[in-house]
Amino acid sequence: MTERSLPLLPVKARPSVLATCFLRGAIAAGLGLGALAVLVMVLWISSPYPDSGPGGALRTAASLWLLAHGAQLVRPETLTGSPAPVGLVPLLLVALPGWLAHRAARDVLMPEEDEDEGEGYADEPTGPLPSGWAVFGAVTCGYLVIATATVLYAAAGPLPADPLTAAWRLPLTVALATAAGVWTAHGRPLGPLPERVPARVRALLLDVRTSAAARAAGAAVAVLLGGGALLAGAGLAWHIGMAEDAFLRLAEDWSGRLAVLLLALALVPNAAVWGAAYGLGPGFAVGTGAAAGPLGVAGTPALPHFPLLAAVPTGGHGSWWNWAAAGVPLAAGLVLARFTARAAVAEGWGRRGTARAALLGAVLCGCALAGLAAVAGGPLGTGALAALGPVWWRTGGAALLWAAVVGVPAAVGLRAWRLRGAVPRRSLRARIAGVFSWRPRRGRGAAVPGSGPVPVPGPVGGDSSADEEAYDFLPVGGGALWHEDGAREARWAALKEASGGLMADIPAAGAELSPPWPLPNPGAAPDPAPQTPGGLDAARPKADPGPVPEGGPLPGPVLGPLPGPVPEPVRESGPHPDHAPEPGSPPGPAPESEPHADPDPRRSDPA
Repeated sequence: MTERSLPLLPVKARPSVLATCFLRGAIAAGLGLGALAVLVMVLWISSPYPDSGPGGALRTAASLWLLAHGAQLVRPETLTGSPAPVGLVPLLLVALPGWLAHRAARDVLMPEEDEDEGEGYADEPTGPLPSGWAVFGAVTCGYLVIATATVLYAAAGPLPADPLTAAWRLPLTVALATAAGVWTAHGRPLGPLPERVPARVRALLLDVRTSAAARAAGAAVAVLLGGGALLAGAGLAWHIGMAEDAFLRLAEDWSGRLAVLLLALALVPNAAVWGAAYGLGPGFAVGTGAAAGPLGVAGTPALPHFPLLAAVPTGGHGSWWNWAAAGVPLAAGLVLARFTARAAVAEGWGRRGTARAALLGAVLCGCALAGLAAVAGGPLGTGALAALGPVWWRTGGAALLWAAVVGVPAAVGLRAWRLRGAVPRRSLRARIAGVFSWRPRRGRGAAVPGSGPVPVPGPVGGDSSADEEAYDFLPVGGGALWHEDGAREARWAALKEASGGLMADIPAAGAELSPPWPLPNPGAAPDPAPQTPGGLDAARPKADPGPVPEGGPLPGPVLGPLPGPVPEPVRESGPHPDHAPEPGSPPGPAPESEPHADPDPRRSDPA
């Protein structure tokens, strides 16, 4: 059996592409669920006093997996007897299922990356790849099938999922991750967009300023999150005693403390968003009717005993180090301005284009912070614990305001600073002279009439201040002035001066031109001029040489006498010059010439 022959067993035949996409989505969901199940089972096995059996541990893992997709959990056993919602989603926990769904959709459209992983399909032809919409739908459906089964399985556990929030948040999270994978497989293009999208929106999305503003906004968001993490770490270090006390009170054995530590690590991105909202000014809610900000804490905070929540400032007015948190959005605005100014210099934008790009980056930064603030908070119960975290519209508005106020003028200023060496600066004398540029300069040479802005140099050998004026560029659209007589004379005079006098002067208008040289007559060639000084004048014709023979060169005006001796006329085939011309020669008088002098003085005339 050759390499290109089909496999004999039908079991090894390649399945359909859509079935493969569906299977990949289901496998991605199973991998995420299995990873959390393994972690929870390890903690359950290591716990000396487990509250339930392995079934309860597996259902708890399923509930945590649903919480990672944004679904809100319900805690039915409370002191009041009423169920309490648990909607604070650890953002680090969202990364695992999101990455798995993203890769499942991306690898279908990029099979070259997993050729070595396949067992029997690497050498077989894959055929045409499906469309992006088909991959998106198949992978999402396969993932949601496992998610639906997980919701039903967790309903009998200690933390069941709320059906309403699971019905729309879970599909939305999976759809976003899968769409990002398909977009990545296609190279992250920005078009083409559907025709139903307005033309202005398409032009805005495909504009270079949009991509530059997106990069600047991403950098500003990264600075805000990094600064927020630093603020949270500083607050945690300031209240390290309270954090240690909460950590020790929550669990007594090492397995419980490990679980608390892992939960705190999963909530670190949430703390970074809370810190960014604190630095922006609006702060975050620490219970119903209570908020913490740089100016102080308003209301009565109602926070559970958790180590990470010990970083929240205590009551009272803010001090100088609380106000120093404003340096975080200030740094974010400067970073946005730096990225925008660099793109403006590279693309050649003006001040308005730079300001528009910076303003668009500020809008994108505000939208990003609003979205992060919306998912970083949530309830942990009822009553006072029903509101925890930053308010999304306040945080987004504050980020937009800071980025616009700081970023837009800073971007324009940085662009001007980067371009300071590109434009040569005029000296003080030149700038003062430019004020009086309307006054006529003394000693300027008169321009040739009709020459326009083309400068005219002075006469050769003369003393004129016009020689000191440099030639200017021709005006745009004034090409007709270049071909006028005055401009021609000016250019000829400049060329003659540069040649050192080798070029003749242009005859003045109306002056008589010298007669042209006689053309050679094929019938009778003229006698050579005598070897005397007067022979030069005698060899010059006195009359019209007659009509020009066919095929000969056309006569033209001679601008002036040529330097050097006059060359002898070329002898043509014909009778001897001493004989008379034959009757068949072309008409026309032959040029008269003096008798040929014998150069030998020993010969004499016998007469």
